[in-house]
Amino acid sequence: MAKRDYYKVLDVPRTATEAEIKKAYRRLAMKYHPDRNPDDREAEESFKEAKEACEVLTDPQKRAAYDQYGHAGLEAARGRAGFSGDSFSDIFGEVFGDIFGGRRGGRAQVFRGADLRYELELELPQAVFGQQVEIEVPRLIECESCHGTGAAKGSSPVTCDTCGGAGQVRVSQGFFQLQQTCPRCRGAGTVVRNPCDTCLGQGRVRRTRKLSVKVPPGVDSGDRVRLSGEGEAGRNGGPPGDLYVEVHVREHPIFERDGEHLSCEVPVSFATAALGGTVAVPTLEGDVTLKIPAETQSGRVFRLRDKGVKPVRGGARGDLFCRVVVETPVHLSAEQRELIRRLEDSLRTQPARHAPREKGFLEGVRRFFSGGEEQPKHSR
Repeated sequence: MAKRDYYKVLDVPRTATEAEIKKAYRRLAMKYHPDRNPDDREAEESFKEAKEACEVLTDPQKRAAYDQYGHAGLEAARGRAGFSGDSFSDIFGEVFGDIFGGRRGGRAQVFRGADLRYELELELPQAVFGQQVEIEVPRLIECESCHGTGAAKGSSPVTCDTCGGAGQVRVSQGFFQLQQTCPRCRGAGTVVRNPCDTCLGQGRVRRTRKLSVKVPPGVDSGDRVRLSGEGEAGRNGGPPGDLYVEVHVREHPIFERDGEHLSCEVPVSFATAALGGTVAVPTLEGDVTLKIPAETQSGRVFRLRDKGVKPVRGGARGDLFCRVVVETPVHLSAEQRELIRRLEDSLRTQPARHAPREKGFLEGVRRFFSGGEEQPKHSR
């Protein structure tokens, strides 16, 4: 199989600097590293391809041979002196220092900034339709006075005399030698003798920053919005962490949410339930008219299609389920009570016709107490 052009592998121009090549390699290495893509053969091959391209293009002699003669010229020069892998091993150590929280090979450790979490409370309409929300997040950022060095203006950190700038020290334990973070400089490789007055030598200060968060439509409680690079600043030049905005949707006075569906109770008068009619039903987009058939019983559920929530991860919009609750009249006058008694007396003349559920219930009770129903057996 023919090899791809190294510049295309790393997606850099032929005029790219060594720093740009290393940066491109870091991005690909972190994306395709086997530890992050277990049992993925294609990712493993992409990782090896990027590694080979970086090894060649960061070595001046190899790059010159490749630029002039391509892969064939590079193969012809394999046996010559000067084609060592030292430069690549340095890059490899830098890349996986970034991935695993520090650097290898005696270099000062670089630490990525901590991720932050922010709990964002939303009203139901905000969650359903999405909204741009302004938040204020306290976090550690790079000190502007010393630009993260921790040293006062006019001075700079000096090499740590304990580890000699390596950021790590070797400790002997019996027959073994262990390498651990330098206790004096804590992996930085340098120490601050004249600390910055703003950050007191820490290189970072706590500040509150306003951020604009775009909440996508359809989010629900527990969903998270990731803001890359908006976490705390890293140490020793490390990259910043991320900010995770966790959504919590407040309870709504009318609607309950179950995934993409909404539900609510609709109070209906006794007369409307018995004779039929229409009622106004609220939705998140305004009122709609719901037709109530005659003889509707309390608890009946009506479905309004496409009046629910469109899921944030795609899919059809949900529905609104309206549960009818027949409302019993209250604060009746003497005349009204008399009218209801007369109606009740009229209905009692044909109970099986006007109240079939009540009649069936009473007959079941009678059979139960008369022994008509099978009684449960008791063990002695």
